[in-house]
Amino acid sequence: MVTTDESPASADLIDQVVGLAEGDALHATRHARAKVAVATQKSYELFFSPDLGGLSLRDRLLVAYYACVLSRADALAAHYRQALTEQGVAAPLLEAVGAGRIDDLESASLSAMLKFTQKLIEKPVEGDEAALKALRAAGIATPDIVTLAQLVAFLSYQLRLTAGLRAMKALEKSA
Repeated sequence: MVTTDESPASADLIDQVVGLAEGDALHATRHARAKVAVATQKSYELFFSPDLGGLSLRDRLLVAYYACVLSRADALAAHYRQALTEQGVAAPLLEAVGAGRIDDLESASLSAMLKFTQKLIEKPVEGDEAALKALRAAGIATPDIVTLAQLVAFLSYQLRLTAGLRAMKALEKSA
């Protein structure tokens, strides 16, 4: 999942999920400002690096998977579900998160993180002081809350970018 510092374009997650290939007009448009495409990939690699301290990789991937499920972003959801499977996450947990049954989770902290994710994805205005207090009450440290909020912000960007590119690709095909 994580690539090297000099990631080739073929390793770019957005290109893979949208189905962009070198030589495509849309690929050229996306990579016209290469530093933006590279920064997007580097952000992805950072958020899902096993070396990132604080929130576990499993929890970060579950947050990403749930954000994609909520957003009905099937291709991205499949990517994160596959990453979770590779991490050895049990099928019942994946099914519960995929079905939105987050109140039934054994881990209070994971349930709180997913509820916070849902608020930020569906009604960002509800990501208020009460939402932050709920995370603290679930035992999540302040630095991890900051990481969680930054992760959800990145995921929102990633979701919008892939949706926009998929729409552009559909228009390109119909033209």
